[in-house]
Amino acid sequence: MSNSQKSVAIVTGASSGIGLGLVQALLARDYAVIATSRTATKSKNLAASPNLVLVDGDIGKKTTAVAVANAAMKHFGRIDLLVNNAGMFMSKLFTDYTEEDFALMVSTNVASFFYMSQQVIPAMQRQKSGHIVNISTTLVDQPVLGVPASLPVLTKSTMSAVSRELAIEYAAQGIRINTVSPGTVNTPMHASEDHETLKKLHPIQRLAEISDIVDAVLYLTSASFVTGENLRVDGGAHAGRW
Repeated sequence: MSNSQKSVAIVTGASSGIGLGLVQALLARDYAVIATSRTATKSKNLAASPNLVLVDGDIGKKTTAVAVANAAMKHFGRIDLLVNNAGMFMSKLFTDYTEEDFALMVSTNVASFFYMSQQVIPAMQRQKSGHIVNISTTLVDQPVLGVPASLPVLTKSTMSAVSRELAIEYAAQGIRINTVSPGTVNTPMHASEDHETLKKLHPIQRLAEISDIVDAVLYLTSASFVTGENLRVDGGAHAGRW
């Protein structure tokens, strides 16, 4: 299969954690992938491949989104999947967040989705097919006492709502939009000595693995009759108190 015939995916926040896991899984499934982060070209985890293009930049800026979409079209001629994975978490009491915190979180968690999705939808419209997956967090449904996260909730709760709206807006054009909402994921972000405490945030008392989130994205990508969905991968945390 030539590159022009491959399914083509864009993954933001691709240098580590869930983003890196997605890039590796998609390459293993014969996708061509555009991987972007602030330092994608410097990542030792993203091995060179003819099916992988790396783009550095701040995905909260429109110029980066334009460069990423242009790279996909230049190298592979189409865009089939966008995973808006770039995001950040910052736990503070509500009144302790600063103006700088607010600007950074809105840029990373909201503007990145806005600019990147705007850039890929026209290509998907021309193809009459495409899929966008937005990564949120289960905390928007199930806040946890002791984990103050009002600013992450403010910026990530928009993902499932806008996914539903866009799912309706673009359904007739063959474009699907879904959300994946992880619980606490076993990534280098969490120190190993905190794992036993973090496990208790889920009724199924373990951390989510990166593969759990990757599997959810892959499922939604293959589920051609599913759109506007919010797939929670949180060990049951959204279901209630425990």
